[in-house]
Amino acid sequence: MARDRWKPIERELRKTAGPLIAGVDEVGRGPLAGPVVACAVIMPPEVRAIPGVDDSKQLRAAERTRLAAKIRERAVSFGIGAASVREIDRHNIYQATVIAMRRALSRLTIAPHHVLVDGKPFRSLEVPHTAIVGGDDACYTIACASIIAKVTRDRLMQALAPRYPGYKWETNVGYSTLAHLQGLAVNGVTPHHRHSFIPVRQLSLEFSDDTAESRDELDLGALRSMIELEQRDEPSSDIQD
Repeated sequence: MARDRWKPIERELRKTAGPLIAGVDEVGRGPLAGPVVACAVIMPPEVRAIPGVDDSKQLRAAERTRLAAKIRERAVSFGIGAASVREIDRHNIYQATVIAMRRALSRLTIAPHHVLVDGKPFRSLEVPHTAIVGGDDACYTIACASIIAKVTRDRLMQALAPRYPGYKWETNVGYSTLAHLQGLAVNGVTPHHRHSFIPVRQLSLEFSDDTAESRDELDLGALRSMIELEQRDEPSSDIQD
């Protein structure tokens, strides 16, 4: 029998706040390269949960991709938001995560009655919300958001990988694997690396305002292309950086 992913907190909120509950989650706090990506999704309250939906970290890549398509098809509304590498370096990863979540929520075409967020409360989110530690395992809507966010970010990094072949982004999607660290040691820092993260900062002696502007332009161009394609549920083969 399929696991029932609608949890008591979601059922209770539908009674007290309203039927439309938006789950929000982010992916990409820890990598050395690439943006942080967030998704907000409202699933239809009276429709049975999609079998197999779980915390995105517990799923194989092929299963995440399959489920992401089903979630996008079934969702009442979903939005994808991101914060660029420059924003991460300028504000810190915590604030960049909030920026990505705000953008994801702003792209919803229907206003939710309440918002559920994975983790601890975000004081600067400026949206009333309930925060749940381990929410991607405890809440169906947050799990749906985590899957779409993970698939979106992985596709972005894999699309960038052929342009920066020395870092193995096609497999590590920017995380600090041995292959990625070796690539940094041999090839140096790319425009998509987070200069504020320690291993990257150690290899980056300086970067001027011009370099920062260029890096931001590259990063935001890739994000815009990916988000527009994901929002329309189209193939993502033409990403530009």
